Amino acid sequence: MAKKSNTSIYAAALALLLGGLGWLIFSGVSENSVYFVNVAEALALPEGELKNARLFGVVDDKDLSGGPGTMGATFRLLDKDDTSRAIVVSYSGAVPDTFKPGVEVIVEGGVAPGAHAFTARTLMTKCPSKYQKMRDEEKAGKADQS
Repeated sequence: MAKKSNTSIYAAALALLLGGLGWLIFSGVSENSVYFVNVAEALALPEGELKNARLFGVVDDKDLSGGPGTMGATFRLLDKDDTSRAIVVSYSGAVPDTFKPGVEVIVEGGVAPGAHAFTARTLMTKCPSKYQKMRDEEKAGKADQS
């Protein structure tokens, strides 16, 4: 008889553990979910759907204010595949040294209801190809030394 009650206690504890774990996973995923979209996809979303997203695109040389070494920048982010599609981005943090027109960037933030600009919390630039070339040359130099 003692064996039966121990089994039911273990089953109840396991059910509580799995239920708690499921709730933690669900609440963590739903609160922290971030869309990763290009500019064209972001513009196609209904207003209010772009509250928390990561956008990637190319910095336009038109209407660019702020830049490396400053706090904040406002710029147009062009779709990588269709440069006729653009969204205005406003960023207030430290601007990376590699930020300039024509560079691919990823911004994370959202559009407040009624706002006409994407407000970015983070701004990351894609590593320019010149750095990749430098690394390839360094590897080739090390291979020659071997």
